[in-house]
Amino acid sequence: MSKHTLDPNKWIDLYSDYLFNYTISRVNDREIAKDLIQDTFIAGLKSMKNFKGNASERTWLISILKRKIIDYYRKSNSKKGQAEVRINYNSEENEGDWLEERVADPFDKTAEDEMENSELGDAIYSCLDKLPEKQAQVFKMKTILNYETEAICNELNITASNLWVIIHRARVAMAECMQKHWF
Repeated sequence: MSKHTLDPNKWIDLYSDYLFNYTISRVNDREIAKDLIQDTFIAGLKSMKNFKGNASERTWLISILKRKIIDYYRKSNSKKGQAEVRINYNSEENEGDWLEERVADPFDKTAEDEMENSELGDAIYSCLDKLPEKQAQVFKMKTILNYETEAICNELNITASNLWVIIHRARVAMAECMQKHWF
C-alpha cells in the first residue's frame, strides 16, 4: 500500500469545511475557528518535511488542529498554562509529528501523565460529542471556557435556571459516559 502524500494547494478546497465544522463544535466562535484553521494550514506548510505519510493528509491536519485547539484553551484559561505553552509547545518545527491529541493538565504536567492525559482528553471529547448540541455548548462554555453564568445566558438567550438545568443534565451525562469509557 502506498504512503500518503501532501498537496497543500488543495488543502483549502478539500479540508477547510471539514476543519471548520470540527473546530466550531469545540470553540463556538467563528473568528477563532477561522484563525485556528489558518494557523493549522501555516503549521502544516512549515512542517511538511516531517510528514511521514503513514496517516492521510486530513488526519495529519486534524492532529495539528487538535493541538492548536488545546493550546488555545490553555492560553485562554490560565497564566501558568500560557507559560507552559510558551515553554513546551511553541516549537513549530515538530508540529506535523503530532498524530494524537495530547491533553495535559496545565497546572501539573509530568512525563508519566502524558499518555493518561491523552486518553482522558480523547474520552472527554468523545463524551462531549455524544451530548445533545445545547448541552455540549453549555458544558463547554461553563466548564472548559469558564464563562460567567450571565454571559452564557445572554449569548444563548436562556434563563439562569434553564442554564443550571442544562448544565446539570450535561454533567450527569458526562459523568456516566466517562464512567463507561474512562474509569
